Amino acid sequence: MDNVFELYRSVVFPWHCDHIGHMNVRWYAHHFDDAGFHLWTVAGASQKKMHEDGHGLVVGQIKINYISELKSGELLVIRGGYSHVGGKSIRHHLRMYNADTNVLCSTQDTIEVFFDPEKRTSAPMPDYYRDLLTPLVVDFANFKE
Repeated sequence: MDNVFELYRSVVFPWHCDHIGHMNVRWYAHHFDDAGFHLWTVAGASQKKMHEDGHGLVVGQIKINYISELKSGELLVIRGGYSHVGGKSIRHHLRMYNADTNVLCSTQDTIEVFFDPEKRTSAPMPDYYRDLLTPLVVDFANFKE
């Protein structure tokens, strides 16, 4: 589907696994966090430019759903996109799959808020980012791969 991007690939290493033998929840968050940074770049928004222009982002909320386990040695891929663009915030939806089987293993919904690093408060989203991201919004409630 257009506007759903491949953002990240990795391997589940033995040290990612817990006493039950599957990837521990802390590592899902790690992989999703790395993928979230890449989402901005594939959308055409330079992190470097954002910082140079004095704009920041902070995470306001994260919701992770665990669907199917990943075990040591398995490969994962994360795909995702933007699901909402607001006045001060964006929402993005990420999906983690077993890269070999394409089985959906986990999803993450994230709300990121534009942040004024000087005032240490939320800030309105600059029009540049709203104009860039709004056409990329995907209706993930009805999204089928």
